[in-house]
Amino acid sequence: MIKKVAGPLVVAEVEGARKGDLIRLGKKRLIGEVVELRGDLASVQVYEETSGLKVGDEAVNTGSPLSVELAPGMVGAIFDGIQRPLKDIMKASGFFIARGIDVPAVARDKKWSFVPSVKEGDHVGPGDIIGSVQETPLILHKIMVPSGISGKVESINPGAFTIEETIAVVGGKKLSMLQKWPVRKRRAIKEKNPSAVPLVTGQRIIDSFFPIAKGGAACVPGPFGAGKTVIQHQMAKWSDADLIVFVGCGERGNEMTDVLKEFPELKDPKSGRPLLEKTILIANTSNMPIAAREASVYTGAAIAEYFRDMGYNVAMMADSTSRWAEALREMSGRLEEMPGEEGYPAYLGSRLADFYERSGCGKCEGKPEREGSLTIIGSVSPPGGDLSEPVVQNTLRVTKVFWALDEALAHKRHFPSINWLRSYSLYLANLSPYLRKEVAEDIDEVREESLKLLAQEAELEEIVRLVGVESISPKEQLVLFASKMIREDFLYQSAFDPVDQYSSLKKQYHMLKAIKEFFVRASIAIEDGVDLELIKSSSIVEKIAKARFLDDASVAELPGLAASLIGALRSGGRHE
Repeated sequence: MIKKVAGPLVVAEVEGARKGDLIRLGKKRLIGEVVELRGDLASVQVYEETSGLKVGDEAVNTGSPLSVELAPGMVGAIFDGIQRPLKDIMKASGFFIARGIDVPAVARDKKWSFVPSVKEGDHVGPGDIIGSVQETPLILHKIMVPSGISGKVESINPGAFTIEETIAVVGGKKLSMLQKWPVRKRRAIKEKNPSAVPLVTGQRIIDSFFPIAKGGAACVPGPFGAGKTVIQHQMAKWSDADLIVFVGCGERGNEMTDVLKEFPELKDPKSGRPLLEKTILIANTSNMPIAAREASVYTGAAIAEYFRDMGYNVAMMADSTSRWAEALREMSGRLEEMPGEEGYPAYLGSRLADFYERSGCGKCEGKPEREGSLTIIGSVSPPGGDLSEPVVQNTLRVTKVFWALDEALAHKRHFPSINWLRSYSLYLANLSPYLRKEVAEDIDEVREESLKLLAQEAELEEIVRLVGVESISPKEQLVLFASKMIREDFLYQSAFDPVDQYSSLKKQYHMLKAIKEFFVRASIAIEDGVDLELIKSSSIVEKIAKARFLDDASVAELPGLAASLIGALRSGGRHE
């Protein structure tokens, strides 16, 4: 029985309640979750609008925690924060979500063609793959034995089944394609390994300067309008992950609308198939109930872990964890908990750590042996762009990549607007062996020299503001010119150009190597007395400027061309 209603918080007497249990409230059977127990009273955070609930209404315990349904039919779907399919809700209740609506997360009537991979008499255990379903042309959905079940395969049948029909009997227990998993509980991984392979995003400033590993965690903080959502969209579109889980957590409705309109039209760069065939969208916008916002990131993480356990490389985008933290703060205030810094609950840091620690890569449970990874990229929207606020600082403690978005760069229309002087990646040492083997032996040196040039430019800019560019030496003017080439010809990237929106690792390396060769050879030429203006007018400068619009083979010729053209200037005479 309900005793108190305070916004999204309801206090009720619930028989046999445990923390985490799902509760149905009132005549409309609204969904809520027990977050605190005090004596006979349970505090329930409600995932729907509570207007209309009154003292004395019934509160019924379902006896199970908030869980996701895991089965074929999830890929390409759009869910709300508690995994209710928005398309099915629209059919049932129109354009607005009716309170108390109960729609299955995954369609129960659709039949899937199941292909067994084990036979009768085989012994299987938790995590073992017993068969597969071709869910989309890009995703082969592998059916795994649920946790807690093991034994001999007594029967297994190929054919077309719904997700609830029995496909096998193992150890006397019937198995279907449908599993349920509590969203707040991590799925086990057999052996966690260091992240040693980069998640290739095609974004030059990320892949070349501040890469993220598959299985890593990244923080993307920035003020309003700095381009957080744009970067996450680009990574969702172009990263080489096998599956994308995009969580719109408390963001503006128009931004999520853009995602929902754009993704079905986009093509996966590797296969040419629609990108939605390897994407799961979770939309919990700012006008939806705030308690469901708190649950949405866990819903996304549980789904992502499930596909990781199949052996896929999964990338999860959470946009934005600030809105998630605001939901925590509101619920904490309603519960009358002691507030921490800036009103956030004292457990903010541990909750953020628990979420980001769900990332990682390694060997999955079960047979056949396989490896999977889950990469988590969370954006943070600090008020006024203040990076010292609690959500940013607690996130930086647990993530190893920091892409500092710069409002000034965004206003200059320089995208991606990642500040190259403030950002960092702690995965460089782990990724270096892979990059040296797969891209080039000197890739680390090329990166370090380029970052050194950009740092020198920042120092020289202060001097130039005071005394003017004519007052510094030709060598220092060359530093400014080469740094400008890095900024404008390499770091700037157009999301609208069909060639420039994605760059392979080797193309990125050759572009950067060409600028480095230009700078090294030009420095020697200046020492030999060649005029700087003559160097600036060399045709290689224009060729490097156009490199981002060229194919990989053409760009690969640029480093050698830079060396020969500047060498020709040293020999005396302009060479075109």
